[in-house]
Amino acid sequence: MKYISCGNVHIYSTINNIIITLSTLKGDVLAWCSAGQKGFKGAKKNTPYAASQTAKDIVEKGKKMGLKKIHLIVKGPGGGREAAIRTLSKVNIIGIKDITPIPHNGCRPQKKRRI
Repeated sequence: MKYISCGNVHIYSTINNIIITLSTLKGDVLAWCSAGQKGFKGAKKNTPYAASQTAKDIVEKGKKMGLKKIHLIVKGPGGGREAAIRTLSKVNIIGIKDITPIPHNGCRPQKKRRI
């Protein structure tokens, strides 16, 4: 088992699920957890409660590794983002970065249909 004092926590929140990954500052994955892995099914996977349970599991895994400080990296439009951040505040948060992709102008539309 690897012991770290500072690491990155990636929160990937989609419309259907939430995945939280704990990694080193270089990017090596140490632990991960998702709402589906915790036993939530269907529409309950991206609720704030499921996100907090998933984040609580990552905090426990991180504390076993000696984790004291984290950088949060949040991506996606899902509903459990804030609940996961609130639960992760049990560990000292250095910074929060939102890397959600924002479309600017989108794809080119199809040609007009000629009849």
